[in-house]
Amino acid sequence: MQKILLLGDEALAQGALDAGLSGVYAYPGTPSTEITEYIQASKQAEEGGIHCDWSANEKTALESALGMSYAGKRALVCMKHVGLNVAADPFMNASIVGANGGLVIVSADDPSMHSSQNEQDSRVYGKFALIPTFEPSNQQECYDLVQYAFNFSEMFHTPVLLRMVTRLAHSRSGVECKSPKAQNLLNIPTNLKQFILLPAIAKKNYAGLLGKQNDFMSHGEKDGWNTLTLGKDRKLGIIASGIGYNYLMENYPDGCPYSILKISQYPLPVNMLTRLAAESVELLVIEDGYPFIEEQIKSIIPTPLIIRGRLDGTLPRMGELNPNIVAQGLGIKVPDFNIVPEVVKPRPPKLCDGCPHISSYNALNEALSDYVPGRVFADIGCYTLGALPPYNAINSCVDMGASITMAKGAFDAGIFPAVAIIGDSTFTHSGMTGLLDAILDKSAITVMILDNETTGMTGGQDSCAFGRIENICLGLGVEKEHIRVIIPLPKNHEENVKVIKEELEYKGVSVIVPRRECLQVIGKKHRRR
Repeated sequence: MQKILLLGDEALAQGALDAGLSGVYAYPGTPSTEITEYIQASKQAEEGGIHCDWSANEKTALESALGMSYAGKRALVCMKHVGLNVAADPFMNASIVGANGGLVIVSADDPSMHSSQNEQDSRVYGKFALIPTFEPSNQQECYDLVQYAFNFSEMFHTPVLLRMVTRLAHSRSGVECKSPKAQNLLNIPTNLKQFILLPAIAKKNYAGLLGKQNDFMSHGEKDGWNTLTLGKDRKLGIIASGIGYNYLMENYPDGCPYSILKISQYPLPVNMLTRLAAESVELLVIEDGYPFIEEQIKSIIPTPLIIRGRLDGTLPRMGELNPNIVAQGLGIKVPDFNIVPEVVKPRPPKLCDGCPHISSYNALNEALSDYVPGRVFADIGCYTLGALPPYNAINSCVDMGASITMAKGAFDAGIFPAVAIIGDSTFTHSGMTGLLDAILDKSAITVMILDNETTGMTGGQDSCAFGRIENICLGLGVEKEHIRVIIPLPKNHEENVKVIKEELEYKGVSVIVPRRECLQVIGKKHRRR
């Protein structure tokens, strides 16, 4: 057994490798990206022939992992919380077909929206799908819990969800590692109709899933991941989940005087909750994310109790927790760290100096200068920073791929010209189908696919679009003469403005591809050399 310093993401990745992993499937998204990157850089993964290439999006990642599970191998799927929305179709149905080899789905949530559109809590999806959900509190639990999750998945033939949060994913601690386990042998399901969701089979499988719920719950109470510790002071009972438990214990380095129910596994342990309620006068729920536990326990606990947490304002309703926020919820006085010295000024994010998107936006803004503003629909990526000064170039950013379909809808409503801005990786993630809709409807929209030849926002991972954009657009039906490639450099500004103006006036679907490699990726390549 060796102890190494790891991020929470890296500890989870190493735990999966040591659990006998055969493949990881993922689309990069902060704060989950480092899980797959760690496996890609692992000599252990290379020697074991473990699949670790990026997928086109989260849906294809989960479906591929489901195929590996079908073959009896252990598969890991990684995404950020909004990526789970993209994977929701196979996610919900995977709960009904079940698993053969262990299938662990990791969703990394981003409370406080450090790099996300919302704060959604993936535990809701686990409850929605009726599958077990696991939530580690520290880096060691990231390592240990993913191994337990694989065993649990194979024990009950069910996929499982493992929830991470930003602070746990991106903080480091020493982790004790175990000897690695061999990969599973190929093992086709004995029931060859298990994965066929015809109604008659789906009904039978769903009944089986419902029948497992009590077993899921009882294992959570017996196997040590959910623990109830009765304290000396029984007035307050604390329910703490995930990293919230870590924050609680940081405030009591010599031991907490109150009763604590630590929750790391769902469904909620009803017996433990009932006992804690019987031993307490009031309850405090500490959870990083939605008031997920807090809302449920009101229908579980048989006697009326004062329940405090995010719903009553004891803890803030939005944003991530930290030890000081938890201390304030416990009535412990802490220094006010919200006071910012005048010398410290906020620095908004910006496009990197020399970024190709700068030239693209400058050309687009000039080309649109004769039109009424408010007609540029953008997407998720570095280029979303075009919403900020000095560019003020875009008017929407909703979800992956929405730029093209929103531009189409705006054209349908009467806006012409309508412009869609989308990155190369986002285009192959979920923009291609929207482009097909526009082509079939002969929508007069101009689509700018900003090709910096990488997945830039998440750190320069390989893009599935690399070298394929023009052929994809041709295959979907864009006319060849209206697929224009430009080089976004200041010296080409006048020519680029001319090209954009020409395509803005075209009464059909046109695609402009400003192509220049991301400077950060060039720098990484240079450093590697």
